[in-house]
Amino acid sequence: MEGGRLKEKLRDHSARIGIIGMGYVGLPLAAEFGRAGFKVDGIDLDSSKVREIVAGRSYIPDVPDAEVSALVDAGRLSATTDFEIIKKLDVVVTCVPTPLRKTRDPDISYIVSALEEIARRLHKGMLIVLESTTYPGTTEEVMLPGLSETGLKVGKDFFLAFSPERVDPGNKIWRTRNTPKVVGGITPACSAMASLLYSQAVERVVPVTSARAAEMIKLLENTFRSVNIALVNEIALICDRLGLDVWEIIDGAATKPFGFMPFYPGPGLGGHCIPIDPHYLSWKLRTLDYQARFIELAAEINGQMPHYVLSKVVDALNDQRKAVAGSRILAVGVAYKRDTSDTRESPSLDLIKLLRERGARVDYHDPHVPQLAAGMAGPGPGMKSIRLTPQALRRYDCTIIVTDHKGLDYQKVVDSSRVVVDTRNATRGVRARRGRVIKL
Repeated sequence: MEGGRLKEKLRDHSARIGIIGMGYVGLPLAAEFGRAGFKVDGIDLDSSKVREIVAGRSYIPDVPDAEVSALVDAGRLSATTDFEIIKKLDVVVTCVPTPLRKTRDPDISYIVSALEEIARRLHKGMLIVLESTTYPGTTEEVMLPGLSETGLKVGKDFFLAFSPERVDPGNKIWRTRNTPKVVGGITPACSAMASLLYSQAVERVVPVTSARAAEMIKLLENTFRSVNIALVNEIALICDRLGLDVWEIIDGAATKPFGFMPFYPGPGLGGHCIPIDPHYLSWKLRTLDYQARFIELAAEINGQMPHYVLSKVVDALNDQRKAVAGSRILAVGVAYKRDTSDTRESPSLDLIKLLRERGARVDYHDPHVPQLAAGMAGPGPGMKSIRLTPQALRRYDCTIIVTDHKGLDYQKVVDSSRVVVDTRNATRGVRARRGRVIKL
């Protein structure tokens, strides 16, 4: 009976949806459900995010202000810090962070906190979906017991599923609506209910046999990228020893029409997913007395790339008979990837920290990140993006291209800099005097 009523509400879009965590995952998802005609309530402890949404403004570049404003004005999007709203909801989707502790163990405290708030207000006929990336078994071993303590029965009184987020910040082609949505429930009825929910707002839903399978799919996706990036980063180190241009090697290999997928080296891994998610799988396997050697080796290689870039900077300064201490360094790009403002786990911040620790005076330019708060790039004051003018570039002993944002004049960067360390091959095709550009 409860399931039938919820199905009707999902199909006619009268179901009220709540999303806990209104960040890079939660706000785009809320906007998509709002566009589909649902009433969506965002729940976030960050009152500044709530104020922005209520005022019709977006703080996520992938969601325009005009879209948030239109949804708010239409009564299809609101936000609050008060979890009491859950009592009025039919669906709750949890999109909270899942960071790592310093020991590289999973920190699911945000999931547990959200679970406790939901469990206090759980009522019959609700669908609960976890989207936060986590280790296989979390939905079944953590979420289910906490919700079942209410006495309600999963698959009958309430429905529980896992559906991994697949957000790629800055991607103009693959957005929430057209990216296939994997869904796995605790029971077949849970899978069917969650699939029905997402099919109202997403073009393709991919049901799998269990929540555990859905959790594992997400970890495979990001572990695949982590391991392959580590491989190509090591190839970059090998090519350096052999006196070869790694970019030429990759371009040549990429001409093979089968059996090869190009990945590209860089200064390290960034973003919330790829540097973190594989460790969730590695940790889970350690509890089963198994060592995930590929995952741990990949993390080691990728984690050393900022140090490798530092060695390139040291070489560039040595050629000028300068030490790192006291040198002026400019980092071009602090976002973790091209054309976004996302600085989470950015290797540029690691590199700035390493340079500061060695006494360098470091500035940065990033058209998408106007300022960095104190402590973001190691101990020290906050920083503001400088203007990228020829006069400014000439003040620095070394310029490092860390993030290859489009729209930057790399010819100007090369012409006006004493020496450029290019970690992204952004200067491909740029004319340069011999020795002026150093690549990975």
